[in-house]
Amino acid sequence: MSTINRRTFLSAVAAAGVTVSVAGAAQAKPGGRRAPIPLTREDHLVIVIGSGFGGGVAALRCAEAGVPVLVLERGKRWPTGPNSETFPRATAPDKRLLWHSSSPNLFGRPIPFDPYVGLIEAVAGENMTALCAAGVGGGSLVYQGMTLQPTQAVFEEHFPSALDWAMMNRVHYPRVARMLQLQQAPDALVDTPNYKAARVFADNARRAGLPVSKIPMPIDWNFALDETRGLMKPSYTNGDGAMGVNNGGKHSVDVTYIAAAEATGLATVATQHNVTGIERAADGRWIVSVDRIDSDGTVLENKILTTSALIMAAGSLNTTKMLVRAAANGSIPDLPDDVGHGWGTNADRIYVWTSFEQEFGAPQGGPVVFGSLNWDDPRSAHTVIQASLPPVSFDARSTMLVGYGVSNGRGHFRYDSARDEAVLQWPADGDSVIQNGSIDPTVRRIAGSGSVLTDTNALFPSTWHPLGGANMGSVCDLDGRVHGQRGLYVLDGALMPGNTAACNPSMTIAAVAERAMDNIVARDIGTII
Repeated sequence: MSTINRRTFLSAVAAAGVTVSVAGAAQAKPGGRRAPIPLTREDHLVIVIGSGFGGGVAALRCAEAGVPVLVLERGKRWPTGPNSETFPRATAPDKRLLWHSSSPNLFGRPIPFDPYVGLIEAVAGENMTALCAAGVGGGSLVYQGMTLQPTQAVFEEHFPSALDWAMMNRVHYPRVARMLQLQQAPDALVDTPNYKAARVFADNARRAGLPVSKIPMPIDWNFALDETRGLMKPSYTNGDGAMGVNNGGKHSVDVTYIAAAEATGLATVATQHNVTGIERAADGRWIVSVDRIDSDGTVLENKILTTSALIMAAGSLNTTKMLVRAAANGSIPDLPDDVGHGWGTNADRIYVWTSFEQEFGAPQGGPVVFGSLNWDDPRSAHTVIQASLPPVSFDARSTMLVGYGVSNGRGHFRYDSARDEAVLQWPADGDSVIQNGSIDPTVRRIAGSGSVLTDTNALFPSTWHPLGGANMGSVCDLDGRVHGQRGLYVLDGALMPGNTAACNPSMTIAAVAERAMDNIVARDIGTII
């Protein structure tokens, strides 16, 4: 909110009969229902909005360079450990699943949960619902964990050549792999009865003449092996980790990048701090308006924070929505024209594979073991991965197949002045290439005869991997610096060009952020930061 807008707002509040504290916060008159909401002003050297892959990398590398950094996370911490009950179970969802201001129609059905600072926000747009995470660790809390590095040919087909594949391959992708402690599932686990579905997938793919490989995962598989030995109750081996792994052992961003950043003593993570707006001050610094909220979303405190360097890492949806809104309402009037454009779904598909001839077993161990990486043609590269079903007591003769690839389908965000919000616009035929192109026939070859495939995206168009909106090239440089906006950076999925080269986005988002932070630390500290 600009200074003029704040004054206008405060005048309107006074005219409505609401008093204003000397600190500038609105509070109810005596006898009113609403308790006073204090207003706090703070100044910080670097602020990072979001604590997922981009925000985690930014926080750690700033702190290691000796720069104090404040990380704003709208969600809560989700600590895990053996036999914990931190995360909701997929078979018995509760309020922990859903972000309090989310669209109530998750997967096309109303979900009557009490308001809570839950894990997933469903953002409903035209022809598409995009899903994003909340909580310290961002999307790494709820993602299955597929951590794939694209091949050079596919990477260079879809990313700017100036990103320098050779350097990324030699330095930045390996650095991410080390941070996340990637491992493939051991044969001793895959050979157990609970992983029959994974073995059936691999056998079918090989019979169809398709490539099969184990998928690198940020998981200490000893936790799953301990489950098979009865040392802890199931969390991996029964497919119950779809909304977070209660037993621990998953190297999500909160226990890797964020924990390492906090260990320096220079990174502070402020949880349940929901950013409501950003603006550029007259002196060129950045102003961040924040609501500190209770667990049900109730505002406890308003904050106005100023900083020389603002790193946007709230995810493709929320970073883009904030930028589009700031451009439209004049908070940042000269943002690049392409802000809000170039948005894509990473060519996501989720299928339910039901077989009348094969058994998959129950329960199905997870989260992921095998995939088929079909990357020979960079222009139609795609990946198909088997993922476990949530636990049931019988063999449902069904399992999940997850696909993603490359597509030219793109959407954009339109500012709705009546709602004062940026709204996602997706073309109705945006996924037609995926539905009728390479991924769908590959999935059918894997399933084979005697099977039924249900394309959940055709029934309810959605994506777990929203990308773009502040794309590298048209909106930002390759290091995430927003063109023409000194001290404003984008280091999350919004920076990606609508897809991440037929891979789950997490590893590439983190690797691009690692590359960017190397350059930002070398060139911007001492000038902007």
